[in-house]
Amino acid sequence: MTRAHWGTRLGFIFAVAGSAVGLANIWRFPYIVGTNGGAAFLFVYFLSLLVIGFPVFIAEILIGRTVQMDPSGAFKKLGRNAYWGAAGKLTVITGFIVSSFYSAVAGWILGYLIESMRGSLSNFSTTAESVSYFNSLIANPLWCVGFHLIFQIFCASVLYLGVRKGIERWNEILMPMLFVVLILLVAKGLSMPGAKAGLNFLFTPDWSALTPTAILIALGQSFFTLSLGQGTMVTYGSYLSTHENLVKSCVPVLLMDTLVSILAAVAVFTIVFSAGVEPDSGPGLIFETLPWIFSQMPGGYVMGILFFLLVLLAAITSEISAMEPTIAYLMDEKGFGRHTAVITASIGVFILGIPSALSYSIFSGTSFFGSNFLDFISFVCSSILIPVGGFFAIILVGWRWGTSNAITHLKQGACGLFEKNPWIGNYFSFCFKYCAPVLMLIVFFNALGVFG
Repeated sequence: MTRAHWGTRLGFIFAVAGSAVGLANIWRFPYIVGTNGGAAFLFVYFLSLLVIGFPVFIAEILIGRTVQMDPSGAFKKLGRNAYWGAAGKLTVITGFIVSSFYSAVAGWILGYLIESMRGSLSNFSTTAESVSYFNSLIANPLWCVGFHLIFQIFCASVLYLGVRKGIERWNEILMPMLFVVLILLVAKGLSMPGAKAGLNFLFTPDWSALTPTAILIALGQSFFTLSLGQGTMVTYGSYLSTHENLVKSCVPVLLMDTLVSILAAVAVFTIVFSAGVEPDSGPGLIFETLPWIFSQMPGGYVMGILFFLLVLLAAITSEISAMEPTIAYLMDEKGFGRHTAVITASIGVFILGIPSALSYSIFSGTSFFGSNFLDFISFVCSSILIPVGGFFAIILVGWRWGTSNAITHLKQGACGLFEKNPWIGNYFSFCFKYCAPVLMLIVFFNALGVFG
């Protein structure tokens, strides 16, 4: 079976950026920046991207590009034994699980976009009304599962069309749309009376807030923001030509992901502070605080539609990428055709996502270690499976395959860049072998609460 490849470098950049840009860029990043030192946190975060996020990102794509196989086959071939193949399978399983609960939450986003278009989110006089309305919706099993299904069908349809006609072409449409909507929201936010307070909250350095905990959060965010540890980048890398300049192709992805995070933070905080409320993190911001704010502001109806469209676009591109490793695995390891693999993976994702979709309704009384199913499965993935998958990838490149082999393959298509800038090779060698693995362990132990 001939392996699919990206049609253009721009298509690859948009697809990978679409994977990296997700819900966390819009609701989590603004909050952690604002509460951990503002510009001081941003400075540490940018450093963290250079020493952990970008090296692991490059390592995963390099694995895929070198072997031209799914994560399981790629890990097994470079690791030269079945144990490494099992490590690759773990990343595929992680991506599959992530896509299941991600689809359930994205279903809420799709539902809220429809609700905003109907005008149901434009008439709240208090935040209590907004909270009550959200709780009533997620307590409705049909609403949750129905939108989970619709969202999954749309993503499956994109994946069904293949790498070039599906993933690449749709990301070339969705990512520019995302930036247009985001810029409109930023422009509106900057025009509001509380914009200055929001910008100060976000960009004024507060070095006293830059605690060891804040530094650990920056390290973790630099890793999680690039969709690492779940087989996606290995799979997307396998669709690249071995002659592609990997560094030149990946730097724009890093810049786009960071730009989206910062612009989203500007939009959120200028709007939130103009309403005179404290910023919040997570679903509370998206589904409870902002709908009430949109109800109070001029043009709130249109702003609500634009905001939920923005979040939905980010969710679609991320969900597509999270599912692709499973599809590639079924094709490479099990001999499935593309269409059969997409249908199989999509049905599996939908079924596994049902408990997450029903976590606040039928399964609201069911507890897993003190959490509902959605929170539990999200914790397992974000705190255990994803860090472990990323750690295996960097150990494979830096120690099992070896930095010498890795740098040799990284230079393919970029010999001139490395000859003119020999420090680039030294930078990646040091990060692959020492810096990134050590920091990965720190991120993992911090996620488990070892550091308090």
